Amino acid sequence: MTTIHTAVIGAGFIGPVHVEGLLRAGIPVLGILGVSPEESKASAKRLGLKKAYENFQQVLDDKDVQVVHIATPNRLHFDMARKALEAGKHVLCEKPLAMNSNQSAELVKIARKTGLATGVNYNLRYYPLNVEAADRVRKGQLGTVFSVCGSYVQDWLLYPTDYNWRVLAEEGGELRAVADIGTHWLDLIGAITGLEAEEVCADLATVHPVRQRPIGEVLTFKGKEDRKEVKREPVNINTEDYGCIMIRFGGGARGCLWVSQVTAGRKNCLRYELSGSKEALAWCSEQPNEMWIGHRQTPNELLLRDPSLVGDAARRFIHYPGGHNEGFPDTFKQCFRAFYDAIRSGKPADGGYPTFADGHREIVLCEAILKSHRERTWIPIQGA
Repeated sequence: MTTIHTAVIGAGFIGPVHVEGLLRAGIPVLGILGVSPEESKASAKRLGLKKAYENFQQVLDDKDVQVVHIATPNRLHFDMARKALEAGKHVLCEKPLAMNSNQSAELVKIARKTGLATGVNYNLRYYPLNVEAADRVRKGQLGTVFSVCGSYVQDWLLYPTDYNWRVLAEEGGELRAVADIGTHWLDLIGAITGLEAEEVCADLATVHPVRQRPIGEVLTFKGKEDRKEVKREPVNINTEDYGCIMIRFGGGARGCLWVSQVTAGRKNCLRYELSGSKEALAWCSEQPNEMWIGHRQTPNELLLRDPSLVGDAARRFIHYPGGHNEGFPDTFKQCFRAFYDAIRSGKPADGGYPTFADGHREIVLCEAILKSHRERTWIPIQGA
């Protein structure tokens, strides 16, 4: 197959992370598109890329580009993904895939019709010990999984002066903490256990119904680094800062998820504990190279990420010896490797990576979670 070339849409926080991950995975990145020609040029120069696109149509018209990575605000995902597919380009999109399930369902249909590779960047699947956890579940080492508990918590929106476009429903969607980080947990648990959520019961809260918006936007996570005084204006917020969700899975398993973007000291912490009939597993993204394994009648274990200690499935996603830690940037590289391996296989629609169908399922879950919160009752999952 000829060399695959890629363009990245979005030059804020996550777009350059995509560029770095792609280059580390050996994928040529031709260019980048920012919010303006000036931002595109500055980003292309900083990242060492050949092309600085002036608009999205230039990307679609570029015959040298076979794959488009979409790392823009959520409200732009649907239209950009649709147009890229219609232009015959493979698409890898940041989550959430779209603003609602009608849009995501349409993207799934278009993806199936084109046969192109269509992925959603649920990169947290690709921490090697998460791959190992999934492998152990598949092999039956945990026995029957009957309980899944965990959380995803951060502190970057702790203060009412913390602000980012994600807090606005019109930019990111009616759900924020759940959609932004909670879906990472939900997708990860589904990928590890194979369990499908059947019902949810949620309680959400907006801790800061009014935030102080700087005059002029700030990059994701950059606001808390700025110590100088800036002019601000009040803005009403109706997306959630916090959420607690109970889950009933098919087959009888139960789960609970706590999500927060207002928990001091937790910078980016995803945790889960799986309870099975034979053993338990626990993992935390703040110590991603360790996995706790719980036993009833023998000593518990602490498995270190080491290619000599894990199974074949996880070993594929480990590129450094034991003791040479791998982390967040490596998950992008490994997710992209899986995606581009599928393209090279000649059967890109067969999956082997987080697909548009996975992205659609998470949006359906989000809508059920929001409905549950509003109606204060259990809501069945439909249309996933």
